[in-house]
Amino acid sequence: MGYKFFMPPMSFMGSGSLKDGCEEIVSLGFKKALIVTDKVLVDIKLVDTLIEALKINKVDFAIFDETLPNPTMKNVNDGLEILKKENCDFVISFGGGSPHDCAKGIALLATNGGKISDYEGVNKSKKPQLPLVAINTTAGTASEMTIFCIITDEVRHIKMAIVDKHVNPILAINDPELMVGMPKFLTAATGMDALTHAIEAYVSTAATPITDACALQAMKLISKNLRTAVENGKDIEARDKMAYAEFLAGMAFNNASLGYVHAMAHQLGGMYDLPHGVCNAVLLPHVQEYNAQIVPDKLKECASAMGIDVSKMNDKEGAVALITEIKKLSSEIGIPKGIKELGVKEEDFKVLATNALKDACGMTNPKQATLEEIVEIFIKAM
Repeated sequence: MGYKFFMPPMSFMGSGSLKDGCEEIVSLGFKKALIVTDKVLVDIKLVDTLIEALKINKVDFAIFDETLPNPTMKNVNDGLEILKKENCDFVISFGGGSPHDCAKGIALLATNGGKISDYEGVNKSKKPQLPLVAINTTAGTASEMTIFCIITDEVRHIKMAIVDKHVNPILAINDPELMVGMPKFLTAATGMDALTHAIEAYVSTAATPITDACALQAMKLISKNLRTAVENGKDIEARDKMAYAEFLAGMAFNNASLGYVHAMAHQLGGMYDLPHGVCNAVLLPHVQEYNAQIVPDKLKECASAMGIDVSKMNDKEGAVALITEIKKLSSEIGIPKGIKELGVKEEDFKVLATNALKDACGMTNPKQATLEEIVEIFIKAM
């Protein structure tokens, strides 16, 4: 069986890459953008940085800034309405995973029609989305360069996983200068999201030598730079290294997919409207404890990538060392210890587990679970 490898046709990395990316927009011939962002980024005037760059390059724009932290079907529909009214010929997402995912939903419906729920699952669309330029302001989700789009269905209270080759942005921009203002908690949560991507991709049943290389390098960079980025957000080198780390982790999971951490975290986010990175961070060690039954060797390799000396450990000891290190890192950067602190209720576990088993991300987990096993992982994560 052959493997496909997806990523944007072009990406700009490093300080000053926003300027380079906006010049590239001109060369691509686009005239008017729908900027998809959120109120916070408008209020702190970070969006002004983009607006100035677009004005210098004489690119017209309209703004949709209603994106919620967990973007909804209504967000997608409202953004699409503005795109049509303003006659925009492309979309710019500006922010973290939320604006990127919302923008993907808008761009996909602009060319394919219907409702965003029509595209839940894998490769349900017929046509490429309206061209999307994704400008990243966090170091975590990698949504600026993936074929994943996560939208909350407000009626069913679940997060829909849309995995579609047609939602790949045509251009991704990771400028660390846009990330220096990220608060500590968001830096921590998005950084743990990136670590989750790397580890889940590495143990995935669809992993390849290419995705393995990306995942291991991402783990190395995160273990060396996340604490610094959280402690001193103005450390441009740590921000830059974390941007590379999340992009590498994105390259890994964009092609190897994910596992039960994400399948379960999506349900917590959908039901309780919780921050995705925090859900991942809390669930990550418990799911890997479950996976250690079948891939302790791979988890030992992850421990090594995170700087642990595993030379005198067997596979099981290496897996335990990784799980211990994940918990230690989470604790040091201020992640809550369990999902109970997030307001999760035990009586919801059966529904959460049932929906998690339907999530496309779980298909590539190294060990396939029963409903009872997923419930047990939720219990351990309390």
